[in-house]
Amino acid sequence: MAIDFTLTEEQKMVQKTAREFSQEVLKPLVAQADAEPDTQKAFQIIKPAYVQAYKLGFAMGFLPKQYGGGGVSNVDLQIVAEEICAVDPGFACILLVNGLGLLPLAWFGSEQQKKKWIGEATGDPTGEYLAGWVVSEPAGSPGGTANFDHPGAHPVGIGLTATHDKANGEYVLKGQKYWPSNAGGWDLKGANVNVVVVRTDPKRGGKEGLSVILVPRGTPGIRYNQPISKIGQRLEQNNFIEFENARVPEENVFAVGNGDLVISKAFTWSGPVAGIAAVAVARTAYEWALNWAKTYTAGGREPIIHHQAVGYLLTDVAMSIEACRALCWKAAHYLDMYNSEGHAIGAMAKVFSGETMFNAVFKCMQVVGVNALDKLNPLEKCLRDVVVFPLYDAGNMGMQRRKIWGVIADLNFDPRAITDSKEIRFKKSMEGWGTATANLTT
Repeated sequence: MAIDFTLTEEQKMVQKTAREFSQEVLKPLVAQADAEPDTQKAFQIIKPAYVQAYKLGFAMGFLPKQYGGGGVSNVDLQIVAEEICAVDPGFACILLVNGLGLLPLAWFGSEQQKKKWIGEATGDPTGEYLAGWVVSEPAGSPGGTANFDHPGAHPVGIGLTATHDKANGEYVLKGQKYWPSNAGGWDLKGANVNVVVVRTDPKRGGKEGLSVILVPRGTPGIRYNQPISKIGQRLEQNNFIEFENARVPEENVFAVGNGDLVISKAFTWSGPVAGIAAVAVARTAYEWALNWAKTYTAGGREPIIHHQAVGYLLTDVAMSIEACRALCWKAAHYLDMYNSEGHAIGAMAKVFSGETMFNAVFKCMQVVGVNALDKLNPLEKCLRDVVVFPLYDAGNMGMQRRKIWGVIADLNFDPRAITDSKEIRFKKSMEGWGTATANLTT
């Protein structure tokens, strides 16, 4: 049959390796790092696990083979990501942000840029190499990043400006970023490279005025502040960065005028990965709650699994996990078919899985009752981690639903294309939906 969910022997081995790494290398570090109030120290605690993950190919394996990566398919990435995220999705995000940052270079960069920067990322003998994905900006009026494709001129949309100093062959960066991942590096002196979305033409809107620039570690004029303290996925580093006339060589810029397409495609690639990460967290909660229900009596004569209310709740959770995993695998397969050009289904996998798995984790907590709040049990951390999925990675309300909307609103959209795995080409005309609203009067 053309449709087959059976893992190959190679995939089973990859799954086994990822599971053993997660349980034996990562898990012993998670509790201490998650409880550490200093967010940078928490990030540093899990560095040994990162180095081991790098050596196993989990940190750069999704990059193209011709530049030193593993060329891992999106489907195989699903298998690895689920095992790691079942232990800690924040750590997994550190690994996957390397893809968010460097895959746009593979898609939109010059051959010289790919060889230099991807080659450095995949060939680090220390295993410490980090790439930062630097898009999000501080909230304000205007502020934030969801309306990156707004048709208006600066200051709406992306606010970090990059002014071309042609005489010196440089771009001068001024502004702020808030929430980027990996960008501060292990010592808050910067990732090895930060892939930064900038406003190169402040007079034009988000579909014409954005570009991407590679900012090397050690670039003067950049301040990496203490990482943001979050309620969940605390092992991931999220930064507040200030650029004050930071100068970057002009040969480091790419996708000039097409930074919007970079954002849209990068968050398409990450959609199924975020979706399977949510599945993994719900899987952890479900397996623990199921065992609890089979052994805990709540003061009665029999374990609570014999009560219909409990059985139905856990039945719903089991069904939702299987459904979301299937959607994520379908989306990953689609991305493999079309070089990650699957903007609608990639977003669907992220939106539906993140929100459905949030509900699944809460149902598991209902089964366990008040004991779910006890930090000695894993469900409170599962809840803190799963709440992140609908809000981050191009938030469901901010970007991902708008991307689906833009695709299905296209006059030539075939509503059966995803079902039939037909290619849907993403166009700039599919961006910008909902960004320019009518002024409301009272």
